[in-house]
Amino acid sequence: MAGMRITKLGHACVRVEKDDRVLVVDPGIFTPEAEALAGVDVVLVTHEHADHVDDDRLAAAQAADPRLRIFAPQGVADAFPALRVEPVGHGESFSAAGFTVDVYGHRHALSHPDVTPCANSGFLIDGEVFHPGDSYTVPDRRVPTLLVPCDAPWLKLPEMVEYLRRMEPARAYTIHDAYVSDIGMDIVASWLEDEAELLKADIRVFRRGDTVEV
Repeated sequence: MAGMRITKLGHACVRVEKDDRVLVVDPGIFTPEAEALAGVDVVLVTHEHADHVDDDRLAAAQAADPRLRIFAPQGVADAFPALRVEPVGHGESFSAAGFTVDVYGHRHALSHPDVTPCANSGFLIDGEVFHPGDSYTVPDRRVPTLLVPCDAPWLKLPEMVEYLRRMEPARAYTIHDAYVSDIGMDIVASWLEDEAELLKADIRVFRRGDTVEV
């Protein structure tokens, strides 16, 4: 489904706009932009880590606008009882503010051998844009536009490349980049150029403030 405008904000956060409605995914503590929650109708949170959910900011946003809906795994609702969270999990679908969202995935990728991964939900928005959170979840349908994590304690370059090749998206844009220096992002960009040529797709670094129409 076409007609969406996607803007990359800080770290793993994206803002999706369609028909004057706004959906935001993963506004965490590394997302300082004031516009992150401006005029937002729906927030999707993939998991409970602070770089994906700034609970104080979301609580203030819900206090200011009681109509603001937040969808997330049960773990987010349990971790932040001050938020009004509508829990969702793998295999569920819902509609909100004119967007249709399908939920995929169960767990966060392994970050440390001594830490049990928390719940993680990937969100497919309008059958077009997939935000996997901190995972390599592969939905049961082709994803035209993939938001691909490019750096994390749980991520290695070969795994990112394998994920892109399994998904075979028409478009892929990077997220999860707060830990990467400018030099590091230039290296990521060079690897993605190779994958773009191999897959004959638009695969590239999505820098803060970048916008695409899909």
